[in-house]
Amino acid sequence: MPTHFHKKPNMYVSHVQIKVSNLERSIEYYKKVIGFDVLEQTANTAVLTFDGATSILSLEQVENAQSLQGGQTGLYHFAILLPTRKDLGNFIQNIVEANVRIGAGDHHVSEAIYLYDPDGNGIEVYIDRPEETWIWENDLVYMTTEQVNIPSVLAEADGSWNGLPKGTVMGHIHLSVSDLAASEKFYTEALGFQVVTRYGHQALFISTGRYHHHIGMNTWNSANGRPAPENSVGLKSYTLVLDNEEQAEKIKENLSKMGAVVEQFTGAPKFGGNQAFSTVDPSGIRIVFTFDGE
Repeated sequence: MPTHFHKKPNMYVSHVQIKVSNLERSIEYYKKVIGFDVLEQTANTAVLTFDGATSILSLEQVENAQSLQGGQTGLYHFAILLPTRKDLGNFIQNIVEANVRIGAGDHHVSEAIYLYDPDGNGIEVYIDRPEETWIWENDLVYMTTEQVNIPSVLAEADGSWNGLPKGTVMGHIHLSVSDLAASEKFYTEALGFQVVTRYGHQALFISTGRYHHHIGMNTWNSANGRPAPENSVGLKSYTLVLDNEEQAEKIKENLSKMGAVVEQFTGAPKFGGNQAFSTVDPSGIRIVFTFDGE
């Protein structure tokens, strides 16, 4: 698996905060099905880990939680990137034994399994194919959706699933946005991402360093939509790693020119890096920026 896409100087997702309606139920799911352990827990929050020291995902229980609704912006899915195809095979074996309903997609650049947590939060677990096999034309990478050859993946499994393996990262995040053009302008002009794939006028994939995507966005269920209420399940925030202060100052300047907020987010996660500053994208999605990353 290529590893440099989730290191500096690339801008990449280091942490995702998810809101849930029942913390204990969600903890059980993320431990049994996805393969996390609990690093820290309070009455209404849980920090999840796979190595006992760091975290790429945290959960927060909201009171009187509202379920996800169509027409709302926020999370489409977050995507956990495993190191090897053998790891993906072992993961599939685990979810088959757990009798969990899944979807799957071979995207040419990657092989992916799709699930939903008990609140309907979207999850992707995937592996990347070697980057030398990716097809680029005019700075756009070829991506498609075909059937995953599940028997082929399972053939590489060795039955050694013991939770998410060392080397797992938050590979990307995919967002439900209200206006694709406004989101493209924000993420490319203010934050400095590059467009690497388009699916018509309804979906867009962006990255740094020629990754197939660090962020995906679509309007399939959220065109002209509004952010979900504070007490809705779904995405609370996600964290992006910046390379240096110069880049941060340029982004803050760009955000201010666009009229976007530049502030400290009081609800920022404890893990994923200390908060440098925060903003909100045109769809009302909270982004936390940090310098803490490899």
